[in-house]
Amino acid sequence: MTQSAFSLSFGENGIGWLKIDVANEKMNTLQAAFADQISAVLTQLSTHTDLKGLVVYSGKADNFIAGADIKMLASCETAVEAEALAIKGQQLFSALEDLPIHVVAAIHGPCLGGGLELALACHSRICSDDAITRLGLPEVQLGLLPGSGGTQRLPRLIGVAHSLELILTGKQLRAKQALKKGLVDQMVPQSILLYAAEQVALTPKPIRSHSFQDWAMAGNAFGRSVVFEQATKKAQQKARGCYPAIDAILDTVKYGLEKGIEQGLEQEAKVFGELVMTAESRALRNIFFTTTAMKKELGAAAKPNPINRVAILGGGLMGGGIAHVSAIKAGYAVRIKDITNDGIQHALAYNYAILIKQRQRRIISKPQLQQQMLRISGSTDYRGVKHVDVVIEAVFEDVELKQKMVQEIEVNTSENTIFATNTSSIPIHKIAEKAQRPENVIGLHYFSPVEKMPLVEVIPHATTSDSTIATVVALAKKQGKTPIVVADKAGFYVNRILAPYMNEAAQLLLAGEPIEHIDNALLNFGFPVGPITLLDEVGVDIGAKISPILAAELGERFATPAMFEWLQQDGRKGRKSGKGFYLYNTKNKEVDKSVYTLLGVEPQQQLTEVDIAVRCTLMMLNEAARCLNEGVIKSARDGDIGAIFGIGFPPFLGGPFSYMDHLGIDLVVDMMREYSDLYGERFVPCDYLVEMAQAQQRFY
Repeated sequence: MTQSAFSLSFGENGIGWLKIDVANEKMNTLQAAFADQISAVLTQLSTHTDLKGLVVYSGKADNFIAGADIKMLASCETAVEAEALAIKGQQLFSALEDLPIHVVAAIHGPCLGGGLELALACHSRICSDDAITRLGLPEVQLGLLPGSGGTQRLPRLIGVAHSLELILTGKQLRAKQALKKGLVDQMVPQSILLYAAEQVALTPKPIRSHSFQDWAMAGNAFGRSVVFEQATKKAQQKARGCYPAIDAILDTVKYGLEKGIEQGLEQEAKVFGELVMTAESRALRNIFFTTTAMKKELGAAAKPNPINRVAILGGGLMGGGIAHVSAIKAGYAVRIKDITNDGIQHALAYNYAILIKQRQRRIISKPQLQQQMLRISGSTDYRGVKHVDVVIEAVFEDVELKQKMVQEIEVNTSENTIFATNTSSIPIHKIAEKAQRPENVIGLHYFSPVEKMPLVEVIPHATTSDSTIATVVALAKKQGKTPIVVADKAGFYVNRILAPYMNEAAQLLLAGEPIEHIDNALLNFGFPVGPITLLDEVGVDIGAKISPILAAELGERFATPAMFEWLQQDGRKGRKSGKGFYLYNTKNKEVDKSVYTLLGVEPQQQLTEVDIAVRCTLMMLNEAARCLNEGVIKSARDGDIGAIFGIGFPPFLGGPFSYMDHLGIDLVVDMMREYSDLYGERFVPCDYLVEMAQAQQRFY
């Protein structure tokens, strides 16, 4: 017989204790199989007529309920089946809410999704003040809406505006934020959490009116229109109509506001079922499963070596960011080595600027800020690096300089110290050419800004040891990154698929398409930034430096248009030089129209947004397929995650390989052939895709 995740006990003072503890799992998650278990608990409670209150708490040490187990959605073949799951959850939580006694949720650790919906059905909520306590409804990130009452109970508790902000973004609140917004009634130290919950449970059950708060903004037609109009505008600034869940959430909350909670719950379940069946939700759920599985992988057939200390060579923008994720996120002691004190001061200032913002928002205390800053130190020589486990090099893109760094590190550290080079273009085997211990040399390609971008490419060369690979993969995970292991070939993976995409955007510009039109086309396709804006952000000089390396190794399709040289001659490196395609000294983002004169272009919109998006994206898809065929990436899965987390390929499309599967490989090949007839050989589909189309194959 399966052990129940829900167990009841009773105190002499008339308080019941409902413990949630899913057997053999680190985290509590709600599963469809628990419906009968919860029903049994409710039946048992009904027999205790002298009960005064009930405390719902977790048997886990570090989490309340992390959400519903979304694997159960995969078995749903129709919207009606998915709707039935939502209805069952709603019924159970409503039964909990209807209990005649005072039900209190005692929350410590993550309380997310279905876990928060359960807590919302309780009459009071008390949470610990611990840093790991988080409350939120992240279903939108899976292309869904909360399906067990969240769209109806949350607005009635904290008001429409605050609830829409949480549901539409999936944002997680810390304990203090949750208390301030009224999501919890009390915040106490973990040591007295259960005692405080017990005391509240002994008080009379509060009466719920099921009416919306914030009447001034949501209790009348005009107020409602303002709230929903602003919420829609803000949500669609990024979503741009690509995510069906956004409109579904807005419509469902509004429906419940106008029709009442009972009809609101019916609508919520119905819409939940419909969203489960969408291609967007399937893609987003697949990304969730994939990244979860990747967290358990070592990256190589060896166990990682322990890491206690990390050194960073170079205190520039990348060095400062790597120091942050190493010291603040991973918790390592970090030593920065730079040739000047200014470089060290820059890295320290970079980290202090991030931490002071957290201090100002009261996320961390002053002692915590000081403690975290003390993890980072620096010097202009190699003092303090003798016993480091990993050295991460973040100096200029110069192969001789990087080779020199390897040699100096081998002299000044132990024979087991790993040398990880953060390079975006130089082959790792060249950097390791003069190393005495090449097995310890590996590439670790971060993306800027390091503290925000989730991906890192791990690049072993031919003689890198498995233990080095596994150790660096473990390091990246501790830094909060999703690592993918890629081959030591020109451009690695992310830059290789990005370059032809960017080059095609440049070709469109030179053909006269307006800069804003090109950017908007790709934004509306689903990318987080347009390609011209991205070129300004990365730097025209960086793009111009990488492309010749790719062209020399991989062929003419990587040759950059002449415009890159013209831009550099005019001092237009992008945002960092204050001059690029856009103006950076104005309040609003504006195109620098003088760039058209420089390029000899008369801007005139000729192509549709769809045509522009297809042209740029097809180039990326073709190159991604080549990378898989050549073994640059190990799997289509790694290619999808690398593209989504590295360059923002639209997540709702699932990544380039999932997208090609969705379209059909034969259609992709036909489109490439059509565009090659129109625009040239660069669009000719690679042999690998042609063979797959002929064999009616898929990537998954």
